[in-house]
Amino acid sequence: MHVPEDESDETPEINIIPMIDVVFALLTFFIMASLSLTRAQGLDVNLPESSTAGTQTESEINVTVDPKGNISLNQKQIKVEDIPAAVQAIKGDRPTAFVVISGDVEVNYGRVIAVMDKLKSVEGIKIGVATQ
Repeated sequence: MHVPEDESDETPEINIIPMIDVVFALLTFFIMASLSLTRAQGLDVNLPESSTAGTQTESEINVTVDPKGNISLNQKQIKVEDIPAAVQAIKGDRPTAFVVISGDVEVNYGRVIAVMDKLKSVEGIKIGVATQ
């Protein structure tokens, strides 16, 4: 009877190149999926810089004043006169709400003050100004 010898010249190998391809495919998928899940909070404006600015939690009420002086509430264009009613509708029954004003660096200062003045007429509103 002949018994085969266990000594073979071939050593077992694990090919990891297909695994790397799968990992990169998954990484690409998750990156693309996360980009589509981000929520834009305001319009694209050139914010002024501040060295003493602090961070704030997310706000669901965003008012943007673009360089032309147009005002948007949560990315929908609105007139200055309509701001209090629209903010009150978004605020609902909550006792307080936080509003972030994003004014472009080129916008007229009086336009931002007019927006702030209208926002102050809504009870329970806290106002923040966005900077870089």
